[in-house]
Formats: sequence, structure tokens, C-alpha cells
Amino acid sequence: MKYKDWLCNWLSAYVRPVTKQRTFEKYERICRVQLVPYLGEYPLEQLSPMLLQNFVNDLALRYAPNTVNVAISVCTNSLKRAVACGVLAQNIAEGIVRPRSEGKPVECFTADEQKLLERYVLGCKNHKLAGIVLCLYTGLRIGELMALCWEDVDLAKGLIYVTKSCHDGWTTNGYQKIVESPKTKNSVRVIPIPKQLVGFLKGAKRGAGGKYVVGGDKAVSVRSYQRTFGLVLNKLHIAHRGFHALRHTFATRAIECGMDVKTLSEILGHKNANVTLNRYVHSLLDHKRNMMDRLGKLLQ
Repeated sequence: MKYKDWLCNWLSAYVRPVTKQRTFEKYERICRVQLVPYLGEYPLEQLSPMLLQNFVNDLALRYAPNTVNVAISVCTNSLKRAVACGVLAQNIAEGIVRPRSEGKPVECFTADEQKLLERYVLGCKNHKLAGIVLCLYTGLRIGELMALCWEDVDLAKGLIYVTKSCHDGWTTNGYQKIVESPKTKNSVRVIPIPKQLVGFLKGAKRGAGGKYVVGGDKAVSVRSYQRTFGLVLNKLHIAHRGFHALRHTFATRAIECGMDVKTLSEILGHKNANVTLNRYVHSLLDHKRNMMDRLGKLLQ
């Protein structure tokens, strides 16, 4: 059996039934674009550690380390299943040397840029933009924001219940917004709403007039909202950053205000506090420096 045929069987029998649609689409694309062109014509028994390493080295010349690592994981999992099914003697992908993965620097808006954004959103009549301020003060991911309904927001208690997320993808009805459960169990969480934000959200709810916090009765796609956000940045002459920078900005401001890492980790929906520590180490360093300078004032 050729590797490309096994990948087809693996995707349909072992990946599609147990993964979310978005994950399946990601795996299918990796197999189609990266694995099959380089390795697809080889029979399973002719795959070798050196062949796989050469494949990885070639990918590393064309893709970012994180992208290569995902491709390695897909390859490894597919061959692991082949061994379990008895169509391959051993998983020769286990010895692959992965490229060094360097995390992207965290991008966030400065305090002045944040004020510009807030003033613009609070001053305009477009209730669709309320999601920008909401993300600045809750750390919601864009998929969580676009799936958020008013029934998930308890303004009386000041709580947001994050129980679903969404992404754009192809369905039988064409390319549209797909709502599903969050990526991980840690992403299901309850976020307290700052009391200063409750009044703003009440006004946004009256103006929205529909099911969704962003868009009302209209199901706004993730890509569409990202474009809208980009237009706002251009209008305010703020250097372009991805929508995820709002989440990073929330985390940075939270640390600057003295929020402990455990609490921040739970609000962000991270797996554990170590993820938060590693991601916002630079922000934490500034916070520690401020705390040490404050301590130093005791020196006579």
C-alpha cells in the first residue's frame, strides 16, 4: 500500500470520526499539501528514517518551525496507527529530529493606542464594534467572541459563560461560520465582567437587537470581523496587528494591574499557569521590576 492511500484511509477512518471539523480540515490540508507530494508515492514498507528526515529538512527550508512540527505530528500519528493496524512493522517517524521552534513575540497595543481604540468604539454608533472593547477587558479569542450570544452574558451577575467557539469553513451550504465546542476543556470557563463595562454592554445589547453579541441576528464571519478591525486600525492610524493582539493586550494590562498569574490563566482559558508564564514572561518581567523598585523605596 502506498503512503498516500494509507493517509486517505487514516483520515476517513481514524481522524474524521473523533475530531472537530476544523481539526480534520487542517490534517487533510497537511496531508494533501505537504505529505503526499513528497512521500505519497512510496509504499509504506519503503519509508525510512532518513527519508522522513530529509522530508522534514526540506519543509524547514520553506515553512516556519511551528508549521513543520505540525506536519511531523500528523506524519507520526498516521504511521503510529499503521503499526497498530498491522500494516507497518514499526513507527519509523519516532526518531525524527524536529526543527527548533521559537515562539512568536507577543504583540499588544500600547496604553495610548488602547485609549484611542476605546474612545472610537465608545463614541461611535456601530454596536458591531462593541466586541473590540469586550476583548480588551475579557481576553476572549475571536472565535469565542463571534460565537458569543446574549444568552451567554449574564449582565445582572456580571458574568460571561464561554461554552463555544467558531471558525470559518466549507459546509454543504458553502463557506460560512461554523459554531462548535471550544478547542480544549480549559477554554470552557466563566469570566467576570468588570463592573465599569456592564453599562456599555447593556447599551450594546439594546442596539444589537438579535441573538449574537456581535452582529445581532446576522452571523458575522471571523474573517469579516478581522477585516473590520483592520479598517478601524487604519482609520485611527494605528500600526496593524492581528485581532489576537487584543487578547495579548488584556493579559499585559492585567499583569500591570497586579493580577496574579493563576487567576489570569483561568480567565484566558490556558491549560495551566505555566502556559501563561511562558507566554507573558516579558510583561511579567516589567511587573517584577516595578515591584522591586517599589520595594527599593524602603532603602534609606
